[in-house]
Amino acid sequence: MIDGCPPRIPLSEDDIQRELDRRRPGQSAITTTRDEADHCRILSGVFEGQTLGTPISIIVMNKDARPDAYAEMKSTYRRPTPISPTKRSTAFAIGRAAAALPRGRPSAASPPVPSRAKILADLFPGFELLTYVNHVYDVSATIDPDGVTLEQVEANAVRCPDPVAAEKMVAAIEKARADGDSLGGTITCVARRTPAGLGEPVFDKLEADLAKAMLSLPASKGFEIGSGFAGTRMRGSEHNDAFEMRAGAVHTTTNHSGGVQGGISNGEDILFRVAFKPTSTIAREQRTVTAAGEETTLAARGRHDPCVLPRAVPM
Repeated sequence: MIDGCPPRIPLSEDDIQRELDRRRPGQSAITTTRDEADHCRILSGVFEGQTLGTPISIIVMNKDARPDAYAEMKSTYRRPTPISPTKRSTAFAIGRAAAALPRGRPSAASPPVPSRAKILADLFPGFELLTYVNHVYDVSATIDPDGVTLEQVEANAVRCPDPVAAEKMVAAIEKARADGDSLGGTITCVARRTPAGLGEPVFDKLEADLAKAMLSLPASKGFEIGSGFAGTRMRGSEHNDAFEMRAGAVHTTTNHSGGVQGGISNGEDILFRVAFKPTSTIAREQRTVTAAGEETTLAARGRHDPCVLPRAVPM
């Protein structure tokens, strides 16, 4: 359910399906082998190809569910909650924390995205949002965020615009899958030609809102904007973004702040990174306990992503 989308914005199921197709399982050899089309249907909020301004309801049905693969987890913990395992009513957080949850993100984001894109294109010509994988396990890419294109991102299965690094990433992910293991990494997002003045200076700082949105994604474990943690190894004289006049407007000579200063966008490109942990469910045997408190081991069955990074990019 999406509320707050303006009326009279052209919207079709195809608009939403394009983003779902980027996230859906089974799209390459390094993702889960589940065969889900992730086909969406708009149930309400759109009439004759335009939004009504009322809540938009979208449904995506599962067709390749195999619950028997999770039967062992009814009594053997894969993801115990922080509450004592003896409290059986709070035993599992599997479904709500699963990587399938973000299916709703591209679905829910798509109606606002076309409308926002239209509004932003009218008000701020040239606005562009781009996301890519820049690091998987011990493989880091060399990427210029100013020059990367969507075509470069989509040129390979791992969605890394550095072809040399991408090849190494794919090999690492395939090796982890063969070992019954999983890998994590980081994703970079750049919002180009963004308007100045977005955000608020105290509780609703722009970077705080971005961090909340990103850290609410399953498997996300870290958020940094601009120089991030690397800025702690710099002096203020090095880190400060000096101002200059360029093309008749005020700009910063560097962008260590990531396009946000004092909680408000300054008109420079907004640049941030999100860290994702290795997938929890792996085929390699791990120590755990049962609902009865007995020590045992668990080797998960089913079809799971050895690395969530490629499918997290559309989020």
